[in-house]
Amino acid sequence: MLNALWILLPIFGWFALMGYTIRIVNEFLEGKFEQLPTMQFGSDMKLGFMMFLKALPFAIVYMIVLGVVGIISYDLSQIMNFLFSCFVIPLLGVNFMKKQTVEAYFEFGVLTAMKENLGDYIVMILKTYALAIIFGLMILVLVGFPALMFTSSIFIADFYRRYVKG
Repeated sequence: MLNALWILLPIFGWFALMGYTIRIVNEFLEGKFEQLPTMQFGSDMKLGFMMFLKALPFAIVYMIVLGVVGIISYDLSQIMNFLFSCFVIPLLGVNFMKKQTVEAYFEFGVLTAMKENLGDYIVMILKTYALAIIFGLMILVLVGFPALMFTSSIFIADFYRRYVKG
C-alpha cells in the first residue's frame, strides 16, 4: 500500500513548478525581475497546489462549455478551444497568477487589452509558439537522441554479456 504513494511524487514537482512559475510571472509584472529567483520547493509547491485548486472552477466551466458545444458540433468545439487557447486563456491566466483569486479567471474585462492591441498580441502568441517549437526540438536533440543512443546500447550490451562467449 505504501508503495502506491510513490505515484504521487511527480505531482508534487509539478505543483512546485507551477508555484515557481507564478512567482516569476509576478516578479516580472511588478518590474522586479532581474534573474530567476531561487526555487523554494516547499512554499512553491504550496502556492502551486493552492492555485491549482483555485483554477478548478474555471477549468470545470470551460470543459462543460466545450462539452456542450462538442455535442452540437465537434469541429466547432475544436475551433472554439483553439481560439480560446490563443486569445482568451493566456491573458486570463496571467490575470489569475497576478490576483491569485478564483474570480480572476472570470474577469473578461482584461481581454479589452488584447482587442485594442491585437497586432502586438498576435506577435506575442506567435513568439510563444515559436519558443515552444524551439524548446521541443532542443529536448529532442539534447535528451531524446542521446538517451536513445545509450539506452539502445545498454540493451545490446546486456544481450552481448548474456549470450556472447569470450
